[in-house]
Amino acid sequence: MEFPEYPYPKEQSLTDFMYKVYGWMSFALAITALVSYYVFKTEIYSYFKASVGLMILLIVLQFALVIALSAFIMRMSYATAVLMFMVYAVSVGMTLSFIFEVYTPGSIYSTFLVASFMFVATALYGYFTKADLTSMGSFAFMALIGIIIASLVNIFLRSPMFDLIISIVGVFVFVLLTAYDTQKLKELGRRLIAPQMRKKIAILGALTLYLDFINLFLFLLRLMGQQKEN
Repeated sequence: MEFPEYPYPKEQSLTDFMYKVYGWMSFALAITALVSYYVFKTEIYSYFKASVGLMILLIVLQFALVIALSAFIMRMSYATAVLMFMVYAVSVGMTLSFIFEVYTPGSIYSTFLVASFMFVATALYGYFTKADLTSMGSFAFMALIGIIIASLVNIFLRSPMFDLIISIVGVFVFVLLTAYDTQKLKELGRRLIAPQMRKKIAILGALTLYLDFINLFLFLLRLMGQQKEN
């Protein structure tokens, strides 16, 4: 999506923009975590396990919401964009409720802390570095496509070693994407001064970083998570 060029605003305007991005991202993550835990602790989880069609429907809904927000956010109202982002966060929480059945609570919480520290460190690097991370972002995106293909192949191979490699590469890729996306959002925030535009792009930026964090957490969980004994 292309955005018009504007003169650089004051640094405080950029800071406010980034605060909005991380504020919405943190709020969405909190919603996802609460919904995930609530679903697992109620009868809703049993219903999900028994209904493959409902899980597929949720996944399709998530793809549709991401595509709609990414492609049409400038055509929708700010309230609609916020609502769609919150619905997305809730739906992800519902689909992630399974982690509480597979992994021990302690390993989930410790992995979340590790993911948080890694995310913050790489986001700070992306924000303050003087280097242009465009080529790194392009490499990470191509690697992400490779991960998706490899994951699909491993559905049939069911190789633990292949899964381990995919998880390690996945962590590496989303560390790179976090730094790249942060730098891209910083530059975008410098060029956008129309208030309504900045508010909408803050939602889109929050969605981008939200996806980076969720995927980083899940790949780390596959590496660090301690599975429950059957």
